[in-house]
Amino acid sequence: FDELAENYYEAAKGLAEGGADIILIETVFDTLNAKAAIFAVQQYFEDSGRELPIMISGTITDASGRTLSGQTAEAFWISVAHARPLSIGLNCALGADALRPHVEALSRIAPVHVSAHPNAGLPNEFGEYDQTPEEMAAILEGFAQDGLINIIGGCCGTTPDHIRAIAEAVSPFPARKPAKPTPTLRLSGLEPFIYTPEINFVNVGERTNVTGSRRFLRLIKEEKFEEALDVARDQVENGAQVIDVNMDEGMLDSAEAMQTFLNLIASEPDIARVPLMVDSSKWEVIEAGLKCTQGKAVVNSISLKEGEEAFLHHARLCMRYGAAVVVMAFDEQGQADTFERKIEICERSYRLLTGIGFPPEDIIFDPNIFAVATGIDEHNNYAVDFINATRWIRENLPYASVSGGVSNVSFSFRGNDPVREAIHSVFLYHAIQAGMNMGIVNPGQLVIYDEIDPELRERVEDVVLNRRDDATERLLEIADNYRGDSQQKKVEDLEWRSWPVEKRLEHALVKGITTFIVEDTEEARLKAARPIEVIEGPLMSGMNVVGDLFGAGKMFLPQVVKSARVMKQAVAHLIPYIEAEKDGKQEAKGKILMATVKGDVHDIGKNIVGVVLQCNNFEVIDLGVMVPCEKILDTAEKENVDIIGLSGLITPSLDEMVHVASEMQRRGMKVPLMIGGATTSKAHTAVKIEPRYKNDLTIYVTDASRSVGVATRLISDTLKDELVREVRAEYEEVRERRAQARPNARRVFTYEEAKARAFSTDWSTYTPPAPVKPGLTVLEDYPLDTLVDYIDWTPFFISWDLAGKYPRILEDETVGEAARTLFSDAQKMLRHMIDSGRIKARGVFALYPAARVGSDDIEVYDPEHPDRVLTTLNHLRQQTERNPDAPTFSLADYVAPRESGVQDWIGAFAVTAGIGAEEMAKEYEAAHDDYSAIMVKALADRLAEAFAEHLHERVRKEFWGYAADEHLKNDDLIREKYRGIRPAPGYPACPDHTEKRKLFNLLDAGNNAGMALTEHFAMMPAASVSGWYFSHPEARYFAVGKIQKDQVEDYARRKGISLREIERWLSPNLGYEPE
Repeated sequence: FDELAENYYEAAKGLAEGGADIILIETVFDTLNAKAAIFAVQQYFEDSGRELPIMISGTITDASGRTLSGQTAEAFWISVAHARPLSIGLNCALGADALRPHVEALSRIAPVHVSAHPNAGLPNEFGEYDQTPEEMAAILEGFAQDGLINIIGGCCGTTPDHIRAIAEAVSPFPARKPAKPTPTLRLSGLEPFIYTPEINFVNVGERTNVTGSRRFLRLIKEEKFEEALDVARDQVENGAQVIDVNMDEGMLDSAEAMQTFLNLIASEPDIARVPLMVDSSKWEVIEAGLKCTQGKAVVNSISLKEGEEAFLHHARLCMRYGAAVVVMAFDEQGQADTFERKIEICERSYRLLTGIGFPPEDIIFDPNIFAVATGIDEHNNYAVDFINATRWIRENLPYASVSGGVSNVSFSFRGNDPVREAIHSVFLYHAIQAGMNMGIVNPGQLVIYDEIDPELRERVEDVVLNRRDDATERLLEIADNYRGDSQQKKVEDLEWRSWPVEKRLEHALVKGITTFIVEDTEEARLKAARPIEVIEGPLMSGMNVVGDLFGAGKMFLPQVVKSARVMKQAVAHLIPYIEAEKDGKQEAKGKILMATVKGDVHDIGKNIVGVVLQCNNFEVIDLGVMVPCEKILDTAEKENVDIIGLSGLITPSLDEMVHVASEMQRRGMKVPLMIGGATTSKAHTAVKIEPRYKNDLTIYVTDASRSVGVATRLISDTLKDELVREVRAEYEEVRERRAQARPNARRVFTYEEAKARAFSTDWSTYTPPAPVKPGLTVLEDYPLDTLVDYIDWTPFFISWDLAGKYPRILEDETVGEAARTLFSDAQKMLRHMIDSGRIKARGVFALYPAARVGSDDIEVYDPEHPDRVLTTLNHLRQQTERNPDAPTFSLADYVAPRESGVQDWIGAFAVTAGIGAEEMAKEYEAAHDDYSAIMVKALADRLAEAFAEHLHERVRKEFWGYAADEHLKNDDLIREKYRGIRPAPGYPACPDHTEKRKLFNLLDAGNNAGMALTEHFAMMPAASVSGWYFSHPEARYFAVGKIQKDQVEDYARRKGISLREIERWLSPNLGYEPE
């Protein structure tokens, strides 16, 4: 680093003195090199008293979308943003087309100008560039047209003719407007880490610290660095979002150990993906660590201990290295140990730092966590002082964070881990509510607050909150108690086994029988001249019979999937023989790529469609779930597919489909696009997706049974043109109807009018029920047998394309036989899932005090500290008139307003029955048994919904207790004849999926239920349900419907995010076209 910086300094000096107007640090393939350049250039500016603008341009080296040293474009920007450059951009390595998604990523986030100077395509085998000026200009015109760039140019292979053509192509378009990101802590390793309020608390891994881990110290002393890396890896795998590295030990060369270990981390992508916290009491060790950290790290720590001059000197160096800082509450007089001293030092430090231009969002205060229960009276209020100081900092020092070493608080109980863990949990519970948003803690050794023994928790809380003079003695009294702690089987008719092998194979395919398939396939192979003839002959003949029966409505989807299982197992047996010949190949009808779009984890419907298409001799390339746009389109081009199929279940997937369609148009692709999934529709496809892609047909496919017919027409030379004319004419009619319907639509209220028409009730005459068991309750390994009786089977049959209401569908004249067979198979699989213990159910729910604030927000309070706000839920209100006398509803209407003084409550829940389902399904898929794989996922979905229904019943009758005498049958539960509702974020009454993050944080659903959210807020495991509980007797489900810009602007303000961002999430509900 030092040698590089010295060379860069010389270069910067020469360039500046030679008359350069701008310093461009470009073709950055290793961010640490760029940081050395930035350090040197800024040092020259300081030494010379002359400052020039800096431009920075990185290089994405290949299709991975990362620099050579492994960073994503967003992480690269965060790592160099401290340079405050004139522009950030990308150049070299790739052609313009391949570079676009990464320029787009920078364009979305950078508050500075964005540049791009790509190569003229990729070099040919002679190292020459073949892309013409006109070809390159046509691609870059799209950059400008879509507002991605401010500065454009060319790199390898470009000539003055290229630049001229590019200039002409982009000149008609306005320059990009820089992004305006909300100030917040942004860190980076190989990947970005951006703190948002929804994250709630950042776990800093503490085990790579020689002062806190005896094992880590031993490994470092013995120079067993490879084993020491395992400690870091474990921290990341256990949920640490930042890793603290400390090498302060008297017998170590701390600086050398720090550099060695951090350099080794840099070569381990699974560790290096998270940001680092460089921790030392010695500045030279910190600086040694910063010189080998390519991401944006955190320095732990600086303080006023040596006075303002040293403090500001270190702060300026941290800015120059591009690091955030932990600031200790420590000044010339010593460490702050009272509330008054803590806030005095933190405020003084904040003013000094912001006075020299240090970004306030990069300041992390550590107001000193000291041990409590030491037996010294002066120490009794240490935890309270920290908590109160945290609250003051977050309220008075904008954008600053608060952190601390949590294990310090329990030091007086070392040797008694259960009590220490309880102290940590109680301390964190209260500190996080006060605003502590980061901490050095071992998440694997935290006990769940509500699972602490009530007696222990009460006495720990007395100590932490200093509620009694004898708190320490009372905790000591009990501390040692926690130390170390027979039917006859039906005879199968086997007459068909005497038939010729060709007929046996057909029978097995039609009936879905796998018992003899390998045996019969081998017999057919030995009889045939070549193994491929078995596929092209009897197997395809059998599948044609299946296809004919399915097309005629004489065979139904579950049976077709069973047939596919038989076919796959037969083909799997033949493949080794076919490959041995090397010249045999079956010709498929066409090649179809299928994917669940980015951010969505649901794939049951997609998998069923894939099986049906394969049964009809289509080759299907299934990319799985959460597939980025670039991967879909790159694979489609590489594999030369005939059709692309997109699937999605959650509403944010709709926007991603629009994006994919737009990118297909931009790339000039000419491949039909099929759209399907639960949230998709003909109207959305016609209005939002099809207009973005005109190079070929975009078509909505309602279900699996129609996919074969559509796909067949799409690849047909004679049938496609007619289909294109039909669909485009139909979609044009849809758009016209929608446009014409608008003037005659129901009355639309302004947001103020809508609030004035809100549902109201007389809160003075109504007493909301108080829960029998307030607070949070965790349900581990919930018995699946309990849930079976709560299953709603109708959606199960619908997922298999069998229309009809359970149980009547079992006797249906048309589909009854198929439904009965499917139901029988489902019962067997359900029994296997339960008895094997492979599938687990977990859940968590909470009942908290709540009050409506304003018109449409709900504050949720800590039940033990009712004045402490845990979170604020933001809701939306109807703005369209249903009938002249009907109110305009918001879920907030069902909670008593704060000003009423009425004590009200709200519930939250998250449940899953999908733990183990994905793994079990993959085992069936590996055995070529799609039928069982889909069955597992479909049943897991039903169990999760049953869990939600069952738990809501228990909450009403037992935990909240407002309907203790309720006696309803399952049909009544399905018809929602109970009091209260359980709406879910992302559904009609609360359509904003981003509110799910608050729900998950409130419940700590990751730790308490093993559930997580994707970037588009789909739940994982896929078989999961979450939502809110409302108890008001008049609470009803409703649809918010279309909302107007005045409400959306107010909603964005209340949530503290940009209008553009919330418009993206609420796109299906917008009653206007966003700008």
